[in-house]
Amino acid sequence: MMYVKRFTSFCDIKINVNIAKKIGSNIKQARKEKGYTQKEVAGVLRMTQQQYSRFENGIFELNYEQILTICKLYEVTPNEIFTID
Repeated sequence: MMYVKRFTSFCDIKINVNIAKKIGSNIKQARKEKGYTQKEVAGVLRMTQQQYSRFENGIFELNYEQILTICKLYEVTPNEIFTID
């Protein structure tokens, strides 16, 4: 029973990581389509380029304010950012 629970937890973590990476990839694609550099976007979000890079790599998650700022900047909807097909 304990083994099954640990396996399920591991699978949940793996799925969450994959989702975070896909969302990060969507953010990166939207940024590139608009011709922005990570450094430029980081400046708008008042953070370093390294911090912003972690969002695109799926390491950190954006908060609501950051999501709205990115959507306005890239002229996309949150649905486009969070599409994980």
